[in-house]
Amino acid sequence: MIFKKLDPIKPSAVYDTYWRFAHKRHETFLARLRGHEGGVDDDIISKYKFTNAYRVCDRVSQYLIKDVIYSNKLSIEDVFLRIILFKLFNKIETWELLESKFGQITKETFSVKHFRRFFDEEMNSGRVLYSNAYMMASGCGAFDVTRKHHAHMLLVEKMLKEELPSQIQDCTTMSAGYDLLLSYPLIGKFLAYQYITDINYSEITDFSEREFTIPGPGARDGIRKCFTSLGGITETELIKMLTERQEYEFERLGLDFKYLGGRRLQYIDIQNVFCETDKYSRVAHPDIIGISGRTRIKQLFKPNKKTIDYFFPPKWKVDMEALYGHK
Repeated sequence: MIFKKLDPIKPSAVYDTYWRFAHKRHETFLARLRGHEGGVDDDIISKYKFTNAYRVCDRVSQYLIKDVIYSNKLSIEDVFLRIILFKLFNKIETWELLESKFGQITKETFSVKHFRRFFDEEMNSGRVLYSNAYMMASGCGAFDVTRKHHAHMLLVEKMLKEELPSQIQDCTTMSAGYDLLLSYPLIGKFLAYQYITDINYSEITDFSEREFTIPGPGARDGIRKCFTSLGGITETELIKMLTERQEYEFERLGLDFKYLGGRRLQYIDIQNVFCETDKYSRVAHPDIIGISGRTRIKQLFKPNKKTIDYFFPPKWKVDMEALYGHK
């Protein structure tokens, strides 16, 4: 049942902005996808960089799905290795460097010694290996090494030796898979949730995406701005509730939200939009301060001329004709 009133939860002026931002950001995505740049009529979205309303539509997620997970028919262990190795750096250029040097990345081609030496050479030449999307601990203490990428190679090796791919495949819930990832060094709550979501894009698992969520720091900042009081419910409960309310809220505001080939916003998307609303409101609502106290949006939007041939996990059965506006 969708309750029309949020009592005892108390929304702020940013709450309606949350839904309007989700709608406008997705409209912007669709306009760019269909070659209608003129359809972007939000000055803030036009000027600054924001991730998509749907996490899966972002460039890095698309590369992960199409080029890392589904590029070839591979074993569970190989797919798991490729996902974790890619996400540790979360940078397309680093993955392409690896494959140009070692060929297709599998258990057979993975080598802590050789990968570590290769990364040493690249870093010593001034190359940046890691994306700045996530703040990650170095892990040097956990593995008694001096460089972050050394620790990460040892982490991957440890996961494979302990047969983590098979353990995760045997899990019946997303939260159980999350707990397994969380038990490993260097992986905190936020990263464990991101990684289990990425693994669930593959055929290793088929968890319900409406079973479990963990709000990250940015999402919590957005929640703080959207509500003056949560009325005693947790941030996780709030995300679940708003996922159920999405159709009602879009209709209430007169917004025709075009779902992704018929696919509703999931928990991961709802919490991601909170993160982006936090950034958006720094300009739209400068008087409302979140947890971090940040007041500027650092990254400007820069068009990427490299087009994306969108691809989604086949098990989702996304209506691609509807996505591209052919219906």
